[in-house]
Amino acid sequence: MPFYQRLGQIPRKRHTQFRQPDGSLYHEQLVGTLGFHGVSSLLYHRHAPTEIRQVGAPEPYAPKLLKDRPLEPAHLRTLNQTSTGSDYLQARQTVLGNADVTLSICNPTEQRMEYYYKNALADEVIFVHEGRGELWSQLGKLAFEPGDYVVIPRTIIHQLHFEEGPVRLLIIESFSPVETCRRYRNHFGQLLEHAPYCERDFRGPSELVENDVRESGEYVVRVKKDGLLHTLVYGHSPFDVVGWDGYFYPYATSIHDFEPITGRIHQPPPVHQQFEGNNFVICSFVPRLFDYHPLAIPAPYNHSNVDSDEVLYYVAGNFMSRRGVDLASFTWHPSGIPHGPHPGTVEASIGKKETHELAVMVDTFRPLYLTEAALPYVDPRYPMSWQPDFQHEPPRAADMMD
Repeated sequence: MPFYQRLGQIPRKRHTQFRQPDGSLYHEQLVGTLGFHGVSSLLYHRHAPTEIRQVGAPEPYAPKLLKDRPLEPAHLRTLNQTSTGSDYLQARQTVLGNADVTLSICNPTEQRMEYYYKNALADEVIFVHEGRGELWSQLGKLAFEPGDYVVIPRTIIHQLHFEEGPVRLLIIESFSPVETCRRYRNHFGQLLEHAPYCERDFRGPSELVENDVRESGEYVVRVKKDGLLHTLVYGHSPFDVVGWDGYFYPYATSIHDFEPITGRIHQPPPVHQQFEGNNFVICSFVPRLFDYHPLAIPAPYNHSNVDSDEVLYYVAGNFMSRRGVDLASFTWHPSGIPHGPHPGTVEASIGKKETHELAVMVDTFRPLYLTEAALPYVDPRYPMSWQPDFQHEPPRAADMMD
């Protein structure tokens, strides 16, 4: 949610002399996107951010997309995920993706990242299903808790520090800038009165990271770019920023602060939209009153996704149009075939007054593909689960979020 912020010490004018106590200049750095046409921030470092000491060998770090699978809906049960590593980057498993966006699960067990991380090509939206902690970045500290979306623009160097306890993350990687909905903003960028959220619902960094800075040492920055993980070693901490200002910074907003839009009859998915990127949107399904027309059918109608794939990640509650779906599951309904409520759920929804479900939806306007890492989580029975006599497995977990 880019609006102007400033933190720490900055000079009165841009690109002018700004001196340290010893008389040397602070090192000014512009960070932003879209060349010089996107949002940006100016950072002021104690040391030059360009002082590379060592370059490591790149490691492969790209998901294998499976483009030859049958056209069918899929259900991925990731609740009892087998982690691929305790480290934040090792534990990340991409399960769906295309050229615009990827969706990953991540259950790290290490509380602190011992290195610094930068995604050089993509914004990352971390949905915190379980876990608490702080995001540390060049622009300061940002606390997060269950239900938060943490948006990290590309090229920002950061670390995640988790409190003790289980951590479960959904990570949405966008190869275009992640923004709030254009239809909810005026031409000044201010959110309008009919938007389901406002500026008060967004939190930026609260204080600069100062206790991480030493005079010298080795600081490892892992950089993700073009399907590789690169290692650069610097002589000074990337968190040596004494001040910054601008529109480009990490921020957080909670799914619990999304105010649902309801109506007399069933509202289409765009009313749930939270963010957008190029060729995809992110939506929040939250507790809300159902439709109030006397003959309303709260369950969604069948629809054919000719131009978009629909992915739902289930966070909490019972999703009234689905049966046999666990928490931390994904359902994926690809474009080209119709989908809708499971048998019996339409009739069962009539007369219901409200729902307490929580889910994150990603709709893409180019086809998604399962990855090789997703195959262990695929429920092979799901494509046939609309048969009237199909026996659904009960969900395997109670709510993990109140």
